[in-house]
Amino acid sequence: MGVVGLSMVRLALVDPTTQQIIAGDDGLSETGIYEVDYKDQGSTTANITGLEGSTTKIYGNDTTQDTSIGAAAPSVAWTANNLALDVRNKIAGLVSDGKGGWAPTGVKPHVAMLIETHAIDHVHKVWYGFGNGQVSYASQNIGTDNDNQTRETDDATYTALATKAMDNQTYKMYSDLDDKFDEAAMYATVFGGYKLATKDDSGAANTNTPASDDTAASGKEA
Repeated sequence: MGVVGLSMVRLALVDPTTQQIIAGDDGLSETGIYEVDYKDQGSTTANITGLEGSTTKIYGNDTTQDTSIGAAAPSVAWTANNLALDVRNKIAGLVSDGKGGWAPTGVKPHVAMLIETHAIDHVHKVWYGFGNGQVSYASQNIGTDNDNQTRETDDATYTALATKAMDNQTYKMYSDLDDKFDEAAMYATVFGGYKLATKDDSGAANTNTPASDDTAASGKEA
């Protein structure tokens, strides 16, 4: 199945133990989910590797009989044009000193990521969802301007980890090409219990909520 473009990257902090979404001041937004959109000038790439592990041939009777497939170890090389400072530093595990400085603590936060692209018909969508992982910024290139501006983007590596809601797998691929696709279920799985907005009987949209109760929304166990 071919895909076209990079429509959106969504992020959320999740509790490292419960893997429930973290909302509010401790999270990335009021609901917990942060969309990397026009305010960040969007994303340019989200290249995923490691969706399958290495293949080992199994031999018997002097011929190849089978293969053994190693565990998937996905990694995303993700580039955003101008990610908001606080979001960039929160997902990287930097903490503010309250005076404009941000320092690493040596402890990486756990981050959920949902990457959205399109099928080649430009009608249907495809998503890659990672419910648990960590983000690293290993380098920062800085170059002088000359006749042209020298701009450096936000280049990060996302390393996927086992996700409880995915039966301890590291990712799920979704598409609305599947007749059974359930967008609300996707959001709840990828973003640690997040409840996608629905319409009540009057037709009014209910507000998105990060989880089913306050303890889940905070990412803390009851």
